[in-house]
Amino acid sequence: MLELTMASVSGADAGATAGMLMADAPSEPGAVLRVGRDASVCRLVTPEDWLFVSRTHLEFLCGPDGAWQVTWLRGSQPEPSSEVRLTVGDHAQPLAYGGTAPLPRGGNGEVVIQDRTAPRSVNVGFYHEV
Repeated sequence: MLELTMASVSGADAGATAGMLMADAPSEPGAVLRVGRDASVCRLVTPEDWLFVSRTHLEFLCGPDGAWQVTWLRGSQPEPSSEVRLTVGDHAQPLAYGGTAPLPRGGNGEVVIQDRTAPRSVNVGFYHEV
């Protein structure tokens, strides 16, 4: 099972958890969890006026072996208005626009979508239960 928690944080809320949401999905091939502004396809939905987050921004997908990966889906713009980084333990790495990274089996971490123009972010914590 993959469990996600999402907090939307603006500069005024720094240090506080605002808008905490949760979602989960079984580790079955083809299972998908999406994060973005479009409530019709995303299980975790950010504020609609946060345009630095695409309508469908992140996709967590379970592969045939039960391992999960995260993809920063390309939006309608050639250049994104945000940055995305993946943190697992003490290791943080940027996730490329349109890029995919594996999540550790049985591990946890965080994916952060950071607005390039304002002090606000969407923090998505993950825990892969085996």
